[in-house]
Parts: sequence; structure tokens; C-alpha cells
Amino acid sequence: MPISEQTRDGHPLALLMGGFTIFEIAELKDALLHALHMAPDTLEIDLSGVEELDTSGVQVLLLLKQEAARLQKSVHYSRHSPAVLAVIDLLNLAGTLGDPVLMPNGS
Repeated sequence: MPISEQTRDGHPLALLMGGFTIFEIAELKDALLHALHMAPDTLEIDLSGVEELDTSGVQVLLLLKQEAARLQKSVHYSRHSPAVLAVIDLLNLAGTLGDPVLMPNGS
């Protein structure tokens, strides 16, 4: 999964594309932790390009929140893809991750 680093509203932005699973996680975890450490105070992670998410990916999302708190920084997840929304809903993690998510209605 490639990570595209940009800025949005003056903050660093990591745009994730592709799979965020056990097969890609080692490389992605290191890259995202590096991006967090380099961010002055806030890192936004755009999840709109995530096509697949498993529990390994979820663990990294949670780890990034914990590491940000330890560093007195913040991580914000935005533009959640349908794959990400499905896993967040299945695992009931919306409150734990603490970022606004738009859950589609059932109709």
C-alpha cells in the first residue's frame, strides 16, 4: 500500500491507498510512525483509499493514537472508506478511535 504524504489545512497528511492488512503492515507501521514523529503537532490520515482492512491494520490505527498521546500530539483519521467503515462498525470502534465517521444508513 503506498502512502502519499501531503498537507491539508497546514497539517501533514498521509493518504493511504490499497490494502491495510497483515501483508502490508510492517512497512506501513514504520512509515506512519515516522510521519507521526515528524509532524509538528497533528497528523491527519486520510483513509479514503483503503480497500481492505484487517485486525492488523486496526491495531496500527490504535497504536498511532496511543503513540500520539504519548508524544502529546494528535492523529486524526478522515474520509473513511467503505472498507474501513465496515470494520469500525463490526468492531464497534468509532468511540475508541474518537474521530467523526459518517456511517451510511441501512436503506
